[in-house]
Amino acid sequence: MDGVIKRRSLCAIGSCFLLFLLAYNSSTVFYVQVPVPGNSSPEISSFLTENVARKSRKLVSLSTSAKRSSSMIYAVKEETPLVKPNTHLIISRKNPNLVGFTYNSVAYQPRRRRKKKPLVKVLPSGDRINVFSMRMKEFFGSKSSNSSCKFRFFMTWISPIESFGGRELFAVESLFKAHPNGCLVIMSTSMDSPRGMQVLNHFLEKGLRVTAISPDFMYLFKNTIAQAWIDNLMKGNIDPGEVSLGQNLSNLLRLGLLYKFGGIYLDTDVIVLKSFGKLRNVIGAQTIDVETRNWSRLNNAVMIFDKRHPLLYKFIEEFALTFDGNKWGHNGPYLVSRVVSRVSGRDGYNFTVLPPMAFYPVDWNRIGSLFLGPRNETQLKWLLLKLQQIQSGSLAVHLWNKQSRELEVEEGSIIQHIMSDCCVFCNSYSSKL
Repeated sequence: MDGVIKRRSLCAIGSCFLLFLLAYNSSTVFYVQVPVPGNSSPEISSFLTENVARKSRKLVSLSTSAKRSSSMIYAVKEETPLVKPNTHLIISRKNPNLVGFTYNSVAYQPRRRRKKKPLVKVLPSGDRINVFSMRMKEFFGSKSSNSSCKFRFFMTWISPIESFGGRELFAVESLFKAHPNGCLVIMSTSMDSPRGMQVLNHFLEKGLRVTAISPDFMYLFKNTIAQAWIDNLMKGNIDPGEVSLGQNLSNLLRLGLLYKFGGIYLDTDVIVLKSFGKLRNVIGAQTIDVETRNWSRLNNAVMIFDKRHPLLYKFIEEFALTFDGNKWGHNGPYLVSRVVSRVSGRDGYNFTVLPPMAFYPVDWNRIGSLFLGPRNETQLKWLLLKLQQIQSGSLAVHLWNKQSRELEVEEGSIIQHIMSDCCVFCNSYSSKL
């Protein structure tokens, strides 16, 4: 009997000891603080890796939840990313195949690496893709129609309607002053709206033929090498780079318009002085070599080409094969310069390179001189001589918008003389062109 009692006592003591150990271990588990590892989190590592391949940037702090404990908060001294325009492709509600541009200025935010998502989803092609084609054909009219256009002009506009101001309107005005029987299509999603047509209403009331149509990239570049490039861009497989994507898409769009329809492309800061009626398959030189007198750079602000011209196809091909969104001008003026230098002299390419005086009588770094009025007799003589040169030897004047946007048109300046000669609605604009 005593043995049984002893065994039970031992079991009771053992059970109590086990309960004590369990309670002790539980308190240890719940009260031990686990230290945070010293290496960076996946978010930070990813951000740092991406930054190596980018341009120099200065300081950015990781956005973290305000509710995290101090032991879980990280701060990283980073190269500061520039705030850059973020271009988004959007789909027209009227036609899912019509792609437009919107811009939002956003700061770069560090985030986890994710699988690339498409910039825009384009629905499969179908009968609705003909909406763009039908609108273009309806506007230009058939050759047998009395409403057909003698000159087909194209412009592109990638900014909001509010930015389409006096300068752009005067560019349109000068176009119609020199080509009253011409037709102008402004390729623009923002202008292709009731508000956009209100902006152009003065021209319509005067019987001038102008309209705005949203671009359809899939239609324009079907069966060209750029079709695959656009598809990859929309899937997010192409880095748009630091240069505005809208600007680069405008460079491509003008090529597609001329290749598909033929006609004349103009930037919205080009003032037309004379008729282009005698021009065919023409591009202009921006600069020439002083010693050789050969062109050293071409520009794509003014281009006149037949439909399906082989040089245009080469331009489109070069864009798709060598696109670089980080170099200004690489996909525009430098592109046309590269291609022309390669194909010049080859059979099958019939085109003319006009001297700078034709479209670019003043280069971008001297455009301000055209806005200044005379200060003395010497300046007056220079001004009158330059004005005479432009009036006699130029077909258009590129105003180099970036450099001259904020300049005032001074009394007696060359630009004031040009405005008085090229206006349709004279005395309609302020001194800030």
